Amino acid sequence: MTRRIVIAGNWKMNKTVPESVELAKAVVAKSAEAPASVDLVVCPTFVALTEVAKVVAGTRVALGAQDLHWEESGAFTGKISAAMLVSAGVKYVIIGHSEQRQFFGETDETVNKKVKQALKHGLLPIVCVGELLAEREAGKTDAVNERQLKGAYAGVSAEDAAKTVVAYEPVWAIGTGKVATVEQAQESQAFIRKVLTGLYGAKVAEIIPIQYGGSMKPDNAKGLLAEKDIDGGLIGGAALKADDFIGIAKGAS
Repeated sequence: MTRRIVIAGNWKMNKTVPESVELAKAVVAKSAEAPASVDLVVCPTFVALTEVAKVVAGTRVALGAQDLHWEESGAFTGKISAAMLVSAGVKYVIIGHSEQRQFFGETDETVNKKVKQALKHGLLPIVCVGELLAEREAGKTDAVNERQLKGAYAGVSAEDAAKTVVAYEPVWAIGTGKVATVEQAQESQAFIRKVLTGLYGAKVAEIIPIQYGGSMKPDNAKGLLAEKDIDGGLIGGAALKADDFIGIAKGAS
């Protein structure tokens, strides 16, 4: 089975509901310019999900969410359940983003619980892993990625793992304008696939897309996406402009 290229736009805490609708319309309008081999995903804020769902319905653009809670329901003020996301038309969900780890107490354990909950409800998890600058400089990049991967996938079957996407996001390259060199990105993503191979065997590891998530832009996308183990991007700032987002997808040609 050939790996899909997945280009997902993480809009983070940007865009009002009307602005989200307009951006989604622009992405849909330009989506035909992207290669057919590319899966396009937009991840607006929770409050915009239902309106953006209407825009992308019946198109090649899928809807993603930026997080979810690991419980079915209950006294978790401000949180969103998997069932709520499904009912809003969501297909993908970002789990374990570095900003969740940095600002909101996300741990390997909570990532694992969220991955299992997402899979239980038929959502496709985009599982984020990546090292801090200090960890890279200390030579701990591989150790950090291995720990986060094994934590995220603990108790997840091979059948379910095959439904996930991994996003490698070197934290020092997120929103900073710094980008890992093509060689650095490929080296880390090849290591991630090696860890997945150890967990599930080569057959499963070879079909799990591994995105790069550190300041990918139209001008560097082609070089990154040409690498063997870089199967798309989790796009932040560049996803807020339809031309840039689709421009990145074109790099997969």
